[in-house]
Amino acid sequence: MARPYPVLLAVLGAVLFGASAPLSKVLLGEVDPVLLAGLLYLGCGIGLLIFKLLLRASGAAGGVPLDRKDVPWLAGAVLAGGVAAPIALMLGLRSTPAATASLLLNFECVATTILAAFLFQEYIGKRIWLAVGLITLASAVLSFSGSQFGLSPGALAIILACVLWGVDNNLTRNISSKDPLSIGIVKGLVAGTFSLLLALALGARLPGLQAFAAAMLLGSLSYGLSIALFIMAMRSIGAARTSAWMGTAPFAGVVISFIIFRATPSTTFLIALPLMALGALLLFGEEHAHTHIHVHGTITHEHMHAHDDHDHGHEH
Repeated sequence: MARPYPVLLAVLGAVLFGASAPLSKVLLGEVDPVLLAGLLYLGCGIGLLIFKLLLRASGAAGGVPLDRKDVPWLAGAVLAGGVAAPIALMLGLRSTPAATASLLLNFECVATTILAAFLFQEYIGKRIWLAVGLITLASAVLSFSGSQFGLSPGALAIILACVLWGVDNNLTRNISSKDPLSIGIVKGLVAGTFSLLLALALGARLPGLQAFAAAMLLGSLSYGLSIALFIMAMRSIGAARTSAWMGTAPFAGVVISFIIFRATPSTTFLIALPLMALGALLLFGEEHAHTHIHVHGTITHEHMHAHDDHDHGHEH
């Protein structure tokens, strides 16, 4: 049975990460989308760096350091998941209700799973394919723009972000044995700096001090601290259980969105919610092993397969 304290850490990490979408939407009223993506990731990188230094000062053992052969995988993950994905998310958030955006973030699991199956020939059982189908169907419903009888550009941008994070996850799996804090620090600082410079080159203006500080703080808490809490919880209750708790983050984001914006759920949202919830339940209930670590949420699975017709266990 899981101990209450590490479970509380995992739940707090999920709530912090879930809050990132609705709170980012609030900041988009004052901060350019590309600039905001950069500030969020810079805040995350700085927050994780401080956490790593505190761990080192306390005498805690560090993870396996990165080396030269990790650079190509890390560079690809930074470009896909650290630069392109958050920019796509911020652009999508501008025209998408925060609750819908939070729910759509479940599609990242679908993208990661499909890419893992086709690129790495990872075994995917019937239960996972059913979960993928339900989440994909729910995402399609959420992407439908009823008033224009077409697809919502904002929702499609968020789905694109999820696909890019799926690429990030599958690239990061090649260096998943290395120190997750070091990976997060590099992604946060490099991607954040790149996006910040790109935004300035495109003509974006720096926001006022209050909005600037709020964006950095949001990145350090919703991205950085959530990763730190995940790692702390994982050491006590294991990666699989911690990941299951962290998988509630999009639904936490939905609740926070309704509290902040006090919006009435749309018909498409009400149709998609049970489909998405059932798909997520199937997905996070499946004991399937793979590792994906990226800046906005460290999700590390290490558990046993339960195949449809035969059982065998292995770890990645």
